[in-house]
Order: sequence, then structure tokens, then C-alpha cells
Amino acid sequence: MPPAKKTTRRAPAKKTVKKTTKRVAKKKLSPQHKAAMAAGRTEARHVSAYLEALDANKPRRGRQRTPESIRKQLTQVQSDLRGATAMRKLELVARRIELETELDAKTASSDLSALRKNFVKSAAKYASRKGIPKQAFREAGVPAADIRDAGIK
Repeated sequence: MPPAKKTTRRAPAKKTVKKTTKRVAKKKLSPQHKAAMAAGRTEARHVSAYLEALDANKPRRGRQRTPESIRKQLTQVQSDLRGATAMRKLELVARRIELETELDAKTASSDLSALRKNFVKSAAKYASRKGIPKQAFREAGVPAADIRDAGIK
């Protein structure tokens, strides 16, 4: 016969004592520091806007469609819609939306001069602060003339 188990007495649970910690007062930023942070955000916004605009207006491979050819395709799609079956209508409506979007993008003026001006003004400070060499800008698609005008080293 195995020996009888001895009952062990549990120790009462310890109460945790909350330590009171002092709150550290928020550090106030100096006006100069706030101005420097705002300038950094502005520079980053200018560089980002110019890079995105360059990427959006980058020439694509293949034959480019003109706004006239897109309009012609739109009229063809609209005439096909009249006698189409339900499934064909769905495809044609999707095609019409795609063509309208492309036409809006083609007819919208892509004026990069204001973006370029802001880029040239703030890119050198941004690049030096972030440690970005001019080769990185070249690989990102920025023309050499813009890098030179910005003074990026």
C-alpha cells in the first residue's frame, strides 16, 4: 500500500503594492526646434511630391494612346452598350470607366514647374540631413539638371 499523501499548506497570496511613480513633466520644445521640425516636414513634402510626380509622368513602354483615340474607343463602347447582354454590359461599363479615367489623366495638365521649383529649393538640405547621395536621386528618376540646380552633393 502506498503511503498516504501529506497535505501541504498553501501560503496566502501576496498582495502587490502599487508603487507611485512621479510623472515626468513634458519637455517643452523651443520655438527654434519647432521651426526646424516644420522646415524638415516641408522639405520632405516637396521632395516627395516631386518624386511622385516624376514617377506618375514617366514615359511608359509601347505605343502611347492619344486622347483622340481614347475618345474614339469611348464612343465605340457606348454604342456597344445599347444592344449588349447583361454580362457584356458589365464588361463594357468597366471598360468605359477605365477609358474615362485614362482620358482624365491624359487631359489633366501635368505642370511640374512648381514642383520642380520647390524641389530645387529644398532638396539639398533634405539630402544632407538624411545623408542621401545624388546617385540615389538619379536612380529615383530625378534629372541630372535638377540635381545640379538643387546643389545636391
